[in-house]
Amino acid sequence: MSEQNHKQTSITITGMTCAACANRIEKGLKRTEGVQDANVNLAVEKASVSFDPSKTDLEALTKKIEDLGYGVAQEKAEFSITGMTCAACSNRIEKGLNRLEGVYQAHVNLALERATVEYNPAILQKSDLIGKVEALGYGAVDQHSEQEEGVDPKKKELDSQVRKLIFSAILSFPLLWSMVAHFQFTSFIWMPDLFMNPWFQLVLATPIQFIIGKQFYVGAYKALRNGSANMDVLVALGTSAAYFYSLYLSIRSLLNPSIPIELYYETSAILITLILLGKWLEARAKGHSSDAIKKLMGLRANTATVIKNGTEQQIPIEQVVVGDWLIIKPGEKIPVDGEVMEGQSAIDESMLTGESIPVEKKVGDEVIGATINKHGRLKIKATKVGRDTALAQIIRVVEEAQGSKAPIQRMADQISGIFVPIVVGIALLTFVIWYIWIAPADFAEALEKMIAVLVIACPCALGLATPTSIMAGSGRAAEMGILFKGGEHLESTQQIDTVILDKTGTVTHGKPVLTDVIPLGDHDEIDLLQMVGTAEKNSEHPLAQAIVNGIQEKGILIGDAESFQALPGYGIEAIVEGNQLLIGTRKLMASHGMMVEAVDQQMKKLESMGKTAMLIGINQQLAGIIAVADTIKESSPRAIQRLKELGIQVVMITGDNRQTAESVAKQVGIDQVIAEVLPEGKADEVQKLQEQGRKVAMVGDGINDAPALATADIGIAIGTGTDVAMETADLTLMRGDLNSVADAMIMSQKTMRNIKQNLFWALAYNSIGIPIAASGLLAPWLAGAAMAFSSVSVVLNALRLQKVNIK
Repeated sequence: MSEQNHKQTSITITGMTCAACANRIEKGLKRTEGVQDANVNLAVEKASVSFDPSKTDLEALTKKIEDLGYGVAQEKAEFSITGMTCAACSNRIEKGLNRLEGVYQAHVNLALERATVEYNPAILQKSDLIGKVEALGYGAVDQHSEQEEGVDPKKKELDSQVRKLIFSAILSFPLLWSMVAHFQFTSFIWMPDLFMNPWFQLVLATPIQFIIGKQFYVGAYKALRNGSANMDVLVALGTSAAYFYSLYLSIRSLLNPSIPIELYYETSAILITLILLGKWLEARAKGHSSDAIKKLMGLRANTATVIKNGTEQQIPIEQVVVGDWLIIKPGEKIPVDGEVMEGQSAIDESMLTGESIPVEKKVGDEVIGATINKHGRLKIKATKVGRDTALAQIIRVVEEAQGSKAPIQRMADQISGIFVPIVVGIALLTFVIWYIWIAPADFAEALEKMIAVLVIACPCALGLATPTSIMAGSGRAAEMGILFKGGEHLESTQQIDTVILDKTGTVTHGKPVLTDVIPLGDHDEIDLLQMVGTAEKNSEHPLAQAIVNGIQEKGILIGDAESFQALPGYGIEAIVEGNQLLIGTRKLMASHGMMVEAVDQQMKKLESMGKTAMLIGINQQLAGIIAVADTIKESSPRAIQRLKELGIQVVMITGDNRQTAESVAKQVGIDQVIAEVLPEGKADEVQKLQEQGRKVAMVGDGINDAPALATADIGIAIGTGTDVAMETADLTLMRGDLNSVADAMIMSQKTMRNIKQNLFWALAYNSIGIPIAASGLLAPWLAGAAMAFSSVSVVLNALRLQKVNIK
């Protein structure tokens, strides 16, 4: 292999944990045909590979790494796309990007005019993606560079369209005047003779056709060059037919003035003007569909007061770094996520969670950026800044949801992909039928009917039907504290018929308190609590923390255990002051040979009151019973009732014993309980329901809920829970209120209903409009107006979702 045939590349690898991993990958790459040399650097997680591109390629190298059990880093790029006019355009760009080697997935959103591409940075660069879009005849600008440079191509393009619209309207007005005056019922309108002069009409129509309408010719040429057709093709064909036929008649009248002529300059000019007007109205309406993002961005503080070298300094929020100490005065927005270091106050978190009651914060509590400090002066330490803050992540989730595709959109995409060629065929057939049979040899009449068909059939409304509703619906949901991670989840949520609720932290507050201590035998209560507290302080379980807090509140000193082991689903085992201490379930005690039957009645009595009772064993002997109670959220009974009213089966799942679980379930109105489930068993219970044909949503807030959240058809994380649960879930509720689950179901139903309305009207519009135009009942300019406003009506219908109020 000669040196000039070598190609050198660098691949970022994920999943390596030690030198053995790096060695394994290196050996595997070197054994790959065509690879001359490979070096894997564990420290920077990169592989440097020299290979012969005639024998292997980057895709094969990537697959080799993945076959060895490791990952190749993916990058995600977002681009603003310019020049799209209809669904056929977005489909063409999407297919073109997806065909590129190294692209994992590409989505193009017509409503947002945005492309989101996941790709292998070892194979492709952003410039390659932009080049592909430009080769297809469109423009692409990296969104991050836009933000940094302050560039707004959409605004620039919209301003250009407004100028074209005004210019076109001014030139079209005399032509419109001449057309209106042609009708019998408007014959009383005075019309200057000049307006009927064919050369005057030609002078007005020509700049509209070739200067204002240049964009349609360019778009049509690029589409046809790439082997497809779009709205531009229809507009260019229709207006060109009217313009050039009129030009032919004008020249003929010059040669033989005695022949009467009927010109169609006004048809082409007014069509172009109406299409530009419709596009402008559509762009204005689409701008409103992203209002949710604008509102969220508007929540951010612009400056922060930081303590530098012992003095307070006000700096732009972009300059705050993790670890900075910030001063938050009463009434100020908290600039970044942080931890309270000094002070106490109530924080208004309503803009993020929807909760109207301020939340009390003290030293050690977390605060969220963009929330408002109501009363006291706080000193906080920045823990998350920039793109890592909760607000930035929320904005990112909403943007991704608005940019994603719902499965229902596939139908619209498939129809749009073949629609234009079919319409051209129908238009030609219409011309032939009129010219041969209906109006024999009347070229002008047949041409007019063909133009009407071409113009009214544009599939713009079909392309906008789904994405605009997804944008508006997910945006409104975000304002309610409901974050859908994608359009597919927004669609799937309304199909749910079974909701599984984790008990602790979901149905209940998740903050249990110590309620009962029952010593057994000759054990002293204080001594018993001291040993229990010493053991439980090593556990992170909420019940353990409740016990420790309750013991400390009694003023009992807690020491250090010699050893500690958590037994998930059973309890704990520890050595305290040389004694073996067991705290947990009946099964745990029985497994160590202790007879639990003698205390079973006492346990059942506590459990019947909704308390979690645990046994205490010291040196293989029962020493006592300790109980804690987790209070039920005030909103839970009403939320569960609402879910039942929606026809949803509600199931509660918990690791607690059945008696305690059923007591809680009875209080909130849940009929089905799955109790005494180990953390790893929750996902199995979800699968069992799915095997029965149920569409299951799992609602949880803890690390042990993550597998079940991932297994469920829809995983719903309570936002007050852990980051792991929220990362795994398809849907995050920013409030701890279970009513948000019902709200999410209703929002999904309303959004899907809105999408179906849009698709129905878009399809009905074309299905009805084409036959009407072909039958000669629709003038071309009316067809143009109908086509232009069909898109606007779809967008306006989608915007109704922004006004949805759920009570």
